[in-house]
Amino acid sequence: MHATTSMTPFEAVNHFFQRAAAIDRLSDEAIDVLSGTFRELRVQIAVRCESGSRNVFYGYRVQHNAARGPYKGGIRFHPDADLEEVRALASLMTWKTALVDVPFGGAKGGVQVDPIKLSTVDLERITRRYTEQIGHIIGPTRDIPAPDMNTNAQTMSWILDQYGRRYGHTLGIVTGKPVVLGGSLGREQATGRGTVVVLDEAVRDLGLGVPSEVSVAIQGFGNVGSWAAVTAAERGYRVVAVSDVGGGIHAPGGLDIEAVRVHLAEHGTVADLPGTEPISNDELLELDVDVLIPAALGEVVTHDNADRIRARIVVEGANHPVTPAADEMLAERGVVVVPDILANAGGVTVSYFEWVQNSQDLRWELEDVNRRLDTKLQTAYQQCRRFQAERAGEAKAWGGDRLTLREAAFALAVERVAEAATLRGYI
Repeated sequence: MHATTSMTPFEAVNHFFQRAAAIDRLSDEAIDVLSGTFRELRVQIAVRCESGSRNVFYGYRVQHNAARGPYKGGIRFHPDADLEEVRALASLMTWKTALVDVPFGGAKGGVQVDPIKLSTVDLERITRRYTEQIGHIIGPTRDIPAPDMNTNAQTMSWILDQYGRRYGHTLGIVTGKPVVLGGSLGREQATGRGTVVVLDEAVRDLGLGVPSEVSVAIQGFGNVGSWAAVTAAERGYRVVAVSDVGGGIHAPGGLDIEAVRVHLAEHGTVADLPGTEPISNDELLELDVDVLIPAALGEVVTHDNADRIRARIVVEGANHPVTPAADEMLAERGVVVVPDILANAGGVTVSYFEWVQNSQDLRWELEDVNRRLDTKLQTAYQQCRRFQAERAGEAKAWGGDRLTLREAAFALAVERVAEAATLRGYI
């Protein structure tokens, strides 16, 4: 079962699921249940914008599977956030929450809108209208949204308030809230921090040496990429390149990440930082570094450029940055890919911590949150490696000669969801 060079996002995720199903020897009935989505909602969002014009946007909420607990997944605002993309991301959330062993299922939401073209007032109106439209299928024990691409703590505050107007004040309705409204300390940096926690495990596993001997390039300097850069630098890694939509910068001796953050705040981009070499986003991917962290958009490592990736480890900070065809090419060359459902699971892990704190009406200290996050992700990585070693021979189920870390992660996650679904009588 080999990947083709052209797959839709959901086809790509389903490709990895089918491999996991083969490893786990799932029945046809189990495959039918777990490969599909439970509910897909499309809503019309008609709002009058601040300019006075009446605009119609479309939003989605896809609930993939809840065998292990309430649906969980972010909401993104992006022109490409169509049903196909949201469906794929919802299924990824099912496997991600299972892999890190938090009691959630998988969901995702999206509104097809370009937030750059809209004012804060417009975004608030869209968010509140979207919340009204999906309010009947979400809830703190049913489906808990969170921030995603182009949404943030402020967006979650609007959802919290709008939901509360109809159903009463409900802290646990969303995670990723401001701390003053019941959010968790450490949530903002959790995904980027978690990426580096998993990187630590992989570097130790492969014997690459101490962090100061390991070079890292990070594509994307938004929430995930910037916090990954900060955390990596704090732990001693040599971050040699970063980029954003405005371009990239390269310093073979290592970047001063705090200077990068100051420059970004002043100029709106990391590009053109004095003392660095300019580099494009595509060129960054192909740098001769030990570690590459794609932390921006999906499908940036493809069949067309996979043979030019020179990193020894690719850590997927973004969702689905490596296509299935590229994944096979990297595996054949011995490049270790730490999959997104493991590498960027820090966000949903601390979202779970936030949900627990809300349900108990208390707040954990930052050190406690970070300690629990580190332990969760370290355990998940080690369990994946053990599964990979124990089930290496299962690659023959589709004609492969090795079990990659991605295949092990998906198979372990699918096994857990299948067990829960069977116990509940879904299968």
